[in-house]
Amino acid sequence: MTSHIRNFCIIAHVDHGKSTLADRLLELTGAISEREMTEQVLDSMDLEREKGVTIKASAVRMYYTARDGQQYEINLIDTPGHVDFGYEVSRALKACEGAVLVVDATQGIEAQTLANLYQALEADLAIIPVINKIDLPSARPDEVAEDVGSLLGIPPESVIRISAKEGVNVDQVLEAIVERVSPPKDADDAPLRALIFDSHYDPYKGVIAYLRVMEGSIRPNDLLRLMSTGVEVKPLEIGIFAPGMKPVGSLQSGEVGYIATGLKTVQDCRVGDTITHATRPAPEPLPGFRHPKPMVFAGIYPVDADQYEDLRDALAKLQLNDASLTFEPETSQALGFGFRAGFLGLFHMEIIQERIEREFNLDVLFTAPSVEYEVVLRDGQTVLIDSPAELPDEGLIAEIREPWMVIEIITPVEYYGPIMDLATKRRGVFKRQEYPAPHRVQLVYEIPLSEIIVDFFDELKSRTRGYASLDYQFLEYRPGRLQKLEILVNGEPVDALAAIVHERDAYHKGQRLINKLKGLIPRQLFDVAIQVATGGRIISRANVKALRKDVLAKCYGGDITRKKKLLEKQKRGKRRLKMIGNVEIPQEAFMAVLRLREE
Repeated sequence: MTSHIRNFCIIAHVDHGKSTLADRLLELTGAISEREMTEQVLDSMDLEREKGVTIKASAVRMYYTARDGQQYEINLIDTPGHVDFGYEVSRALKACEGAVLVVDATQGIEAQTLANLYQALEADLAIIPVINKIDLPSARPDEVAEDVGSLLGIPPESVIRISAKEGVNVDQVLEAIVERVSPPKDADDAPLRALIFDSHYDPYKGVIAYLRVMEGSIRPNDLLRLMSTGVEVKPLEIGIFAPGMKPVGSLQSGEVGYIATGLKTVQDCRVGDTITHATRPAPEPLPGFRHPKPMVFAGIYPVDADQYEDLRDALAKLQLNDASLTFEPETSQALGFGFRAGFLGLFHMEIIQERIEREFNLDVLFTAPSVEYEVVLRDGQTVLIDSPAELPDEGLIAEIREPWMVIEIITPVEYYGPIMDLATKRRGVFKRQEYPAPHRVQLVYEIPLSEIIVDFFDELKSRTRGYASLDYQFLEYRPGRLQKLEILVNGEPVDALAAIVHERDAYHKGQRLINKLKGLIPRQLFDVAIQVATGGRIISRANVKALRKDVLAKCYGGDITRKKKLLEKQKRGKRRLKMIGNVEIPQEAFMAVLRLREE
């Protein structure tokens, strides 16, 4: 009976209490016993708990007896909480009929609150606004309710006020879900179409696809086909999340569950794909499927060269659970053998780095992140490059195009000036401003991705005392006056320190970088020259002074020529040493590229 099914998700900005609200709902409906209860049940990774952000979506089925005496099957589809995982959020929204919009009573409306709300409205979901953390001394529930009310065009009194931590008024959320979210349509007889909104890899059952059945039904002996890849599978098991995996006899239209496919890689079973019957396929897949495209690239190198194979295994295992991670082998003169990896964003890169270090106990070095450029050659050919070292010779290039993003910044009005200053410094182009709430302004800019991937967010937070929030989306590739900035140490180019920069920033960035490197590269027994080259010419230079050994210590008294002879001998030795000497570049030097703040 689909009339008793409700499918909903919870959308919120990072750390507004989404996972804590999910805990209370599981407790209230008895889906989880008190003995099994831990904080943030659905956030199973240690990293998720530490960072206070959901990284991997999950789903759970609850049974709730409403005030009308009827029992309802309520499916919660949890969504990732960070802007890097925007595509996964959009697929989770497509699997629901309603969304609980959680807003923190102390923080108010933030950028991702709006971005996720607009996505939910586009997907035509019923919105249930909820204000959380009303128990905190700094909570401003009335003011935030006014803002949410004016945003959604509803009276502020109708916004539910809860404390997920204390469990206050959480039952009202369940009642609102039953009343306001429409049941899924009954379409058991139509050809099967099920949306995959997430997947993970299980060593025994292969890829587990999390799905919402839109039309038709699935039984254990059905032969199924994935519509984008054409792969056919016979499910090893079908079941529901309660919240652990629990096998069932069938999944009907409107239900949420999983199938164990037996497939060996997540690439065959992508988020957003449609599953149908191989014998009676649906005429067309569900709309909106696309391949998640890596936006940020970095080199990953083992600190100990012997761990290269271990690093390859670690990346392969992480890729089993994360289809958006891409990697291929690369070599660097400075760092040896490693991999070039692609990530959805900087947060995604940070998560992968921490997982490699924690779960696989490897010491790794990440090079400075870069973006993917489109290089148009003079012969009309277009090549994609994601590493500055791959940039072709300057004489062959007609133009270089870089990715641009649309960013939305929401901030209290008093920080308007510092944000305008920051965005302008980073080559941002102002587009428009809106006032979603009386004391908050939403600024929309177009800005190159390379300008926001390193420390834009940190700078934004420090200029606004943590009050501003940021959301971004890919816009297009645009041609720009870009150049390759090369660092030469002792006359040798260091490929891992190369960068692609705008020509107006080349001199300043180069100057700041060699000043940093000068303090980081250890002194040798000979002078080491650090040079910055761009456009085929050296634009700046600094010297790391040689260590002095006092060769005159043993020369006491006598003629001055004795001293000159010893100094001449030392000079010749240093000259010879400079030719064969090897300059070790410490790990901090590669991190210095990341920290080139506006000084």
